[in-house]
Amino acid sequence: MKIDSVYDPAFREYGQVITGYDVNELLKTLDQATPLPAGVEYVPEQPELQMLAVTQELQDRQYGGMPIQMGWCNGHNTELNCLEYHRNSEVNFGVSDFILLLGKQKDIDENGMFDTAKIRAFLVPAGVLVEVYATSLHYAPCSAKQGQGFKVLVVLPRGTNTNKPNFQPGNQEDVRMAARNKWLLAHRESNEAQNGAVVGLTGANIDITPYI
Repeated sequence: MKIDSVYDPAFREYGQVITGYDVNELLKTLDQATPLPAGVEYVPEQPELQMLAVTQELQDRQYGGMPIQMGWCNGHNTELNCLEYHRNSEVNFGVSDFILLLGKQKDIDENGMFDTAKIRAFLVPAGVLVEVYATSLHYAPCSAKQGQGFKVLVVLPRGTNTNKPNFQPGNQEDVRMAARNKWLLAHRESNEAQNGAVVGLTGANIDITPYI
């Protein structure tokens, strides 16, 4: 698998690099206030991140005034396992380099399946803000070097990835909803699938270990 940079023109179909923000305090706080677990852990909102001046800037400028949550996804990972999407863009930022495995929502077929052969890998350099478009399928970050962990900021509209709304599914997409503003496609080999998530990925469960 080829791993491109987010500065490669190919990334423009999936997201964009964000400039014009002072990220020094963000980098320091993300590193000091959040753990580095052996596996992968996600927290929707971290108080220390929420209080930063750049949080208000991101809310006003990047999200047009919509309330946001400053959370994180940290740990060690080299596998795809699942893909998810939201009704809005997600902003990511890492203390160290990390890799995003991305697909396109339009490539989910009429049976609700996505072929993992269509996944693209992009390296995000440390300290660089990126926007992942709402129509880009994504999931947990991957390590950029073998054995190296990652600490990655996850910015989303407030309430995303919290308790799923209670409703009776009326279509195929409703069944994929795994949390608030979160639609999930799991690989049959993933822990998520074993725990009841809808299997929506065909092909190999990509592992980037040989490429890093």
